[in-house]
Amino acid sequence: MPIKFGTDGWRAIVAEDFTFDNVRLCAQGAADLMKYHSLAYRGFVVGYDTRFASAEFAAAVAEVTAGNGIPTYLCDRTAPTPVIAYNLVAKDAGAGAVITASHNPAAYNGFKYKPDYGGSASPEIVEELEARIAAAESSSGAQRMPLAQARANGLLETFDPAPDYLNHVASFVDLAAIRNAGLDIVVDSMHGAGAGYLADLLSGGSTRVIEIRSEPNPAFPGMAQPEPLAHNLTPLIDEVEDRTADIGLATDGDADRLGVVDDDGQFLTTLQTFALLCMHQLDTLGRRGPLVRSITMTGMIDKLGAIYDVPVHETPVGFKYLGPVMMSQDALIAGEESGGYAFQGNVPERDGILSGLMLLDLMVKTDMDLADLLGELEDKVGPHHYDRLDLHFNESLRATIMARLQTAAPSTMAGLPVEQVDTQDGFRYLLEGGYWALIRFSGTEPLLRIYAEAESPEYVAMLLEEARDLAGV
Repeated sequence: MPIKFGTDGWRAIVAEDFTFDNVRLCAQGAADLMKYHSLAYRGFVVGYDTRFASAEFAAAVAEVTAGNGIPTYLCDRTAPTPVIAYNLVAKDAGAGAVITASHNPAAYNGFKYKPDYGGSASPEIVEELEARIAAAESSSGAQRMPLAQARANGLLETFDPAPDYLNHVASFVDLAAIRNAGLDIVVDSMHGAGAGYLADLLSGGSTRVIEIRSEPNPAFPGMAQPEPLAHNLTPLIDEVEDRTADIGLATDGDADRLGVVDDDGQFLTTLQTFALLCMHQLDTLGRRGPLVRSITMTGMIDKLGAIYDVPVHETPVGFKYLGPVMMSQDALIAGEESGGYAFQGNVPERDGILSGLMLLDLMVKTDMDLADLLGELEDKVGPHHYDRLDLHFNESLRATIMARLQTAAPSTMAGLPVEQVDTQDGFRYLLEGGYWALIRFSGTEPLLRIYAEAESPEYVAMLLEEARDLAGV
């Protein structure tokens, strides 16, 4: 079965397709890609998360890159994807890889390839990488060098990725003000790689950080997958309520996504969170520049763009699309519905830790809690409500579902006129008033995702049900 990269990297079930041989093929393809583009001399960074055997898979990658004569920097501990990505750029490395399946279920692991800019690989880079992996598989396979020999030959260096990253992200906010704001913050790292980072950054003042689910556990107990959505965050919600905390922050398995709970234990949708982060950039900080959003992200961003007279750029789902646009437009911020947000001045990659810091900075600078900030946002852009369905389907039905959607032509949904159908990534029905519904296949799992945004929860529920009927799932 050919190795195919999805929305961000290649992911598969451990011991089924995600094997040491296949991981080594990925590493050989990456090494060949670097050598072809004369990047090998700059070195290759390898990192990994808390999943089953991630450290061992990362070591296998390092054996291959060193075996190809490429100077290799191997993380000496688990680390979030954005931390590894920043270190790649800080070291001026030619490329890197992270062994992680991010938010996928526990049975999965993955290989995220990072070009020299530290973000997700663009579709063009992915296509070339896949071809080189296939070529390696059909020829001599992977070249390897034992790590002890690589170290002795000066081709391997291990390093702690945390210190440089922590110093870097601290410069984005008024860290002293947050530390001394007297906030009670609950942080849920969902047994993933983000544990300890926010606590380290915010210690030393009157603000208290309480960590839960901070111990690594590759089984991710109590959740279907380590994705920071409301149904996975009951422990965080309970802890916020029990402690009457000011905010709850959750990061996914590799800490590139953020979930947020307010002081009443209410989960903020990812659309609300991104809109607040954009409002922070434009209003609180008074900055100006383009905004970038995926097609699954809220229409509130377009309304904020109009209010503050800044352009808004729309992309398909995935930072392999958002990142290149962010770089080409020198955008202030980019975000997607999955809870991934990126910021100007950092690598063009999702960063759940920096996103949490930015939200705390907004609260401290305005001296407002999240409920009041959402009220201010609604005053600017009007009411917006959102929800998503994730529907498992039998892969054999994919063509049937696609055929149904290609022939569906609804004139109204939930009683609202359908003004346009956008098919750049799935089937998005643009409705009167700037609201919408979207049906698309997941890029990493056999899931059909259905999204809706409308002016009330009742309209959202109707849109989701009607979209599900269109798909016939």
